[in-house]
Amino acid sequence: MPRTLPRWAPNRGPPDVMSTAAAASTPPIESVVRVLSRDGAGADLHLLRPPGVPRDFILWLPALGVAACHYLPLARALAAHGIAVALHEWRGIGSSDRRAGRAANWAYRELLLDDLPASLAAAQVAFPGARCWLGGHSLGGQIATLYAALHPQAPEGLLLVASGAPYWRMFRSPWAIALFATLAQGLAALLGHFPGRRLGFGGNEARGVIADWARSCRRGRYSAAGMGEDFEALLARLRVPVRSLRLDADWLGPQASLQWLLAKMTLAPRELIAISAADQDGVSADHFAWMKSPQTVAARLAAALTAVDQDERCGALG
Repeated sequence: MPRTLPRWAPNRGPPDVMSTAAAASTPPIESVVRVLSRDGAGADLHLLRPPGVPRDFILWLPALGVAACHYLPLARALAAHGIAVALHEWRGIGSSDRRAGRAANWAYRELLLDDLPASLAAAQVAFPGARCWLGGHSLGGQIATLYAALHPQAPEGLLLVASGAPYWRMFRSPWAIALFATLAQGLAALLGHFPGRRLGFGGNEARGVIADWARSCRRGRYSAAGMGEDFEALLARLRVPVRSLRLDADWLGPQASLQWLLAKMTLAPRELIAISAADQDGVSADHFAWMKSPQTVAARLAAALTAVDQDERCGALG
């Protein structure tokens, strides 16, 4: 059975909400809070609040191995559109007080059941009454989607950037992806962790995280060690709107991979938005380059939230 969390009442635009134009000209209020998971693991949560009372906030999940601080430019750009942001930190990365090793292991289970609930609760305290959106980059988008499947009443919707299911058949060099997934899991088991920093893929990751990731690569289906939930069935019942941004030079997130992920959510209103280098004033539309100049991505995400509002109003009138 899917777990349920209270869905926060949406703030439907009180009179003291500052306009987007005013928010764009005023820097956000930035703060950091220390968040403790139920097992005692700690990490920083970056909070960025635009001027006035935000109507929406995004709990943002980074890509594999990327520290939350690298998304501060994106968070500031979103705040310029009047959207509050909470930047989640992965266990074992950046400000986290855990480091993966033979004696320190975790998997998707801890990320979904321990760490994300703690960050979400802190963000809801920081932005009371604002609607919650779950967003993420690459693996962050996948974990956000799995969390929404477990807690379908928690988010207003999903915002995915350069994400997609890592199923090996969805890539241009499928056998290379399949081989890499198998070798990565074996190396992590041998060393006690995955040395992603040395290999140029992710960070120094827990072997359990790599095992769950590699399983989804091989099978094209999501599961998490130590969790009995049928994620595929939960995803098929998910109804929240999903807005996906795909960068057209992103070989790590090809369109087939994204479509494989979106196809799992058959009942959810889905939209795929393409971004090219021309849309970003010449900045390469690949997996990571957009992070240094995130204005286009932020504008598209803000527009997606506005479009969802318009769809809801049309549905209510119709």
